[in-house]
Amino acid sequence: MVRKEAYQTILRIFKDKEFSDTLLHQRAKRLKSDRANVALFYNMVKGVVKLRGKLDYILSQHADEAKFAATDIKIKIWLYLGLYQLIYLDSIPAHAAINETVKLAKENLGDKVGDFVNAMLRSWQREPEVVYPTDPVQRIACEHSYPPELIEQWIDLWGEEDAEYLAIWFNENPKLHMRVNGTATTPEKLIQYFAKRDIKVTPSPVGKMTLLTEEADSVLDDVAFSEGYFSIQDTSSSLIVELLDPQPEENILDLFAAPGGKCSYIAEILNNTGEVVAVDKIPSKMKLLKQAADRLQLSNIKPIVSDAFKYGPVAPAYDRVLVDAPCSGWGVFGRKADLRWQAHQNIEELVKLQEKALALGANFVRPEGIMVYSTCTMNPEENERQIEKFLARNPRFTLIDASEKLPGDFCQGGMFRSLPFRHNMDGAFAAKMIKTR
Repeated sequence: MVRKEAYQTILRIFKDKEFSDTLLHQRAKRLKSDRANVALFYNMVKGVVKLRGKLDYILSQHADEAKFAATDIKIKIWLYLGLYQLIYLDSIPAHAAINETVKLAKENLGDKVGDFVNAMLRSWQREPEVVYPTDPVQRIACEHSYPPELIEQWIDLWGEEDAEYLAIWFNENPKLHMRVNGTATTPEKLIQYFAKRDIKVTPSPVGKMTLLTEEADSVLDDVAFSEGYFSIQDTSSSLIVELLDPQPEENILDLFAAPGGKCSYIAEILNNTGEVVAVDKIPSKMKLLKQAADRLQLSNIKPIVSDAFKYGPVAPAYDRVLVDAPCSGWGVFGRKADLRWQAHQNIEELVKLQEKALALGANFVRPEGIMVYSTCTMNPEENERQIEKFLARNPRFTLIDASEKLPGDFCQGGMFRSLPFRHNMDGAFAAKMIKTR
């Protein structure tokens, strides 16, 4: 059952370009809440999606390379699943991994395909050693599973060593980042609460309200989550809100708000005063935002399902505006592994969209008001270059040095930037600007 669900889910991700996190949640429900099966399902799907490139390279060494490249994706997915189990899932005996995968491949695609899958997996079993290319770009791409053109960009930006460290970091399972709901409790009290349950939770070295843990399942199963004492939010996202620096009673606009992590933190900092207008066009994601607001008992969020570019009025009425722009997602490849195979190819379109988003956000800022532009990418074209162009076109806006609110290690050129290989959190960017009269 688990392998069949994993196969169907991966097929939809690869073939139909569906985003894995949403799809995984839907498909996991079919496993009837069997905790072990759900965990295995997530492991298989996320593992194969992350390591698709590496698995593909290894398998190509055991077949005619040209013929394998042309192999139908349905067949390849059974091969990926089988090989992933053999290499990465020590809890599953090799004979079980092969036999079950072959059996299901035969049921799904016929005996001939099943025999091919069996031959390929046993060929790897006999000769598991892998020889990677010597060229740095190709080696890192194949060994750590990324598109070569993406690795090439990373090496140009940060050098070979940091580019490889980044590639490795995204393939690992980082600590769970918990944002404490300040309207309900304090970080100290929540740490003590979990300590009584023998769950180790530690404060983040930088996030004011962020805690870290390696015991994700235990924390998420605890009633403290369902009752709204904390949310799951990477420290990088929390720091962006802390840069925005909401003040009591302010009116704040959050454009592109769903699924609502930053929005709910803003509302918590305001302590249920003022108003946070949250705008996003995707109804399903806005539903998640509303659910989060209810769970956290936040009454100052006003969700609006609307295309941000069509939202009005345009009068500059807001004290602070957060433009959390659509981006390539370079900084979240660990959590959203499917993005590494998609988004990097559309940078030019994204840059144009981000320019529009910045211009839109500026319309809503009152005189002496604040705008923060943020992304979850590390691509300078989407980050620093965007701000440089915006400030050149909009002389009424002035950059505020991010180091006034955030540790200097995160600040460069007055802007916030987190790098996973340096800061052990998602990659992100933000720039804070004030509008003059």
